[in-house]
Amino acid sequence: MLSNIKANWKRASIENEFLYLFLHNRVAQVAAFVAFVSIVGALFAPLIAPTDPYDLKSFSILDNFLPPAWTEMGEAKFLIGTDDQGRDLLSSILYGTRLSLIVGLSAMIFAAILGTSLGLAAGYFGGKFDAVVMRVADVQLSLPAILTALLVDGIARGILPREQHEDLLIVVLTVAIGLSLWVNFARVARASTFVERNKEYVQADEIMGLHPLRIMLVSILPNIMGPLLVIGTVDLAVAVLLESTLSFLGVGVPPNQPSLGTLIRIGTEYIFSGEWWIVVFPSMTLVIMIVSVNILGDFIRDVLNPRLR
Repeated sequence: MLSNIKANWKRASIENEFLYLFLHNRVAQVAAFVAFVSIVGALFAPLIAPTDPYDLKSFSILDNFLPPAWTEMGEAKFLIGTDDQGRDLLSSILYGTRLSLIVGLSAMIFAAILGTSLGLAAGYFGGKFDAVVMRVADVQLSLPAILTALLVDGIARGILPREQHEDLLIVVLTVAIGLSLWVNFARVARASTFVERNKEYVQADEIMGLHPLRIMLVSILPNIMGPLLVIGTVDLAVAVLLESTLSFLGVGVPPNQPSLGTLIRIGTEYIFSGEWWIVVFPSMTLVIMIVSVNILGDFIRDVLNPRLR
C-alpha cells in the first residue's frame, strides 16, 4: 500500500513538471508537432494520400519522372512529383512512413519486452543468471546493430521455406531489429532493479511472501519505467533507421510494399540523371522524423533527470 501511494505521488509530480517544462520549451513543442504529424499521416495514409501506390490502377507508367508541381514540367495533381513507376511520390511517402513506423514501433516494443524482462530477472535474482545475461549482452554490444539485424535476418531466411519468405518478411525484419536493440533495455532495467532491490518496500513484499514475479512486475517495474521510457523513445528512432537501412540494402520489406528506405534506394538510382525529387523528399521525411523523435527523447530524459537540465 505504501509503495503504491509513493509511486502515485511520484507519477503525479512528474506529470505536472513534464507539462510545465513542455509548455516552456519551443524546441520540444516543434518536435512533438512533427512527430504527431508523422504518426497521423502514417495512420491515416489511406484517407490522406491522393492515390494508393499499391493499386496498379491508380497510376500510369506514362506519368513517370514528373517533377514537383511548382516546377516548369510539373503537374498540379502530383505535388512533389512521381517516381520511376509513375506513382505519386507524396502517396508513396505517406504509405512508406506508415510501414517504417509499424516495423520500427513493433521492433522497439519487442526489444523493450525482451530486454526489460531479462534485465528485471537479472537484477532481482543475480547470480549465474545475471552473469549469463550480461555476458550475452556484452558480446552483442561488440557488434554493430545493423550487423546483428543482418545476421538474424539471414539466419531466418535460411531456416524458413522459400515460399514463406514474402509472407513473413515483415515479421522477420521486426524480430531481427528487436534482437539488435534489447541490450539497452536489459542493462538499464538491471541497474535500476539493483537499486530498487534493497529498498524497504521490496523487502516488505518479500517478508509478506509475495511471488517474485509479482514483486518484479507490480512493485519494481513501475518505479524503473522512467529510464526505460527514455530508452524506448531513442530506440524507436534507431529502429526506424535500421529498417530504412535494411530496406535500402535490399533485405528489408518487399519491393511491392515500399518503405522510406526502399524509396530512397530507388531514388539514388536516378539522382545523377536529374530526377532529384525521388530521393530528396523521402530522405528529408526520414531525417526530420528521426530528429524530432530524438529531440523528444532528450526532453523526456531531462524531465526525468533534473540534474541534466
